[in-house]
Amino acid sequence: MSTLVSREDADGLATLTLNRPDKLNALTVAMFAELRDHVAQLAQDTDRIGLVVLRGAGKCFSAGHDLADIAHGEHPPQPHFQADTIELLANLPQPVITAVHGHCYTGALELALAGDLLVAAESARFADTHARWALVPVWGMSQRLPRRVGMAKAQEMTYTARTFSGREAEAMGLVNWCVPDAEFDATLAQTARAVLANSWFSLRANKRLYRETEGMPLRAGLSHEIHRSEGRGPDMAARIAAFMNKTSKLS
Repeated sequence: MSTLVSREDADGLATLTLNRPDKLNALTVAMFAELRDHVAQLAQDTDRIGLVVLRGAGKCFSAGHDLADIAHGEHPPQPHFQADTIELLANLPQPVITAVHGHCYTGALELALAGDLLVAAESARFADTHARWALVPVWGMSQRLPRRVGMAKAQEMTYTARTFSGREAEAMGLVNWCVPDAEFDATLAQTARAVLANSWFSLRANKRLYRETEGMPLRAGLSHEIHRSEGRGPDMAARIAAFMNKTSKLS
């Protein structure tokens, strides 16, 4: 049996790859089940894994929810299975980078939005086509998309169902970077190295702080940070000492 979602670990980075390229990585219940298993393991693997990348094999990230699965009647193991899996991914302790090339439509966009950072190739194409199929989001689009791009642009995507290029996605803030396809893998690797070079304690604590204060009024958010932020990590002294030692050698 083929692996529908693969995991590869290297130097603190876990790469999850949607692996159904013959079907443009169209999302099925079985794929979500494998993704959920990986996410559950990663949540317990914070000592070895500091960053997670989600990407797609073959020509694209994902063409979206498999319409054949919908037409034939899906049988998820529990209600809201896909939405809950996306939420688990979004709430991983480690930062998550979603790397998008080619298609990223509807359900795939809902999955991609679970990432803390989004990196796109110029070939990336984004769309919310729920309305084209007489569907309404149940995997988080109505909440995560406007938080990412603003309500006006989210409504434009939803009501027109038109396709946006990688460059358009960058301009509207849907993705953090859009790069030529030839530079996509190198940019992703460079970004991963930059993130992993920082304190993994701080990465997890900062992500938790952002999540806990999202949607709070300014004063409440500031109070939360002042009184509940973890402040200093166990590796702080060692990192400062290493920096001071390096600078003293240069002077």
